[in-house]
Amino acid sequence: MNNKKTTIQLHAHLDEKNIPETIRWESDDQPVPIMQEAKAMMLALWDKQSRNGMSIDLWTKEMTIEEMNIFIYQSLLTMSDTFERATQNHKEASSLRDFASSFLKSVQQQNNS
Repeated sequence: MNNKKTTIQLHAHLDEKNIPETIRWESDDQPVPIMQEAKAMMLALWDKQSRNGMSIDLWTKEMTIEEMNIFIYQSLLTMSDTFERATQNHKEASSLRDFASSFLKSVQQQNNS
């Protein structure tokens, strides 16, 4: 059994209105832990006792709508891959990918209007 442990640290620096100005993260399983900067993050957790999903989502003031559109699109693709690996449900994973593509096309059309 692998008893490896890793720690991921998240740091959000907030302004006086509690809006993130910067988001930084680091993981101790990198060869040289370096604080990485991000403009947005989504963390989803499953509480097994209450059988409920919990999430934290943050984005900085500098995150543009275009960047958010791409971030959400890529997150949907990642969720599709995760769902497929966890369930082997290829059909519904494909449906989720199709939705992600439809979502991206729709937001890009809105931006071009």
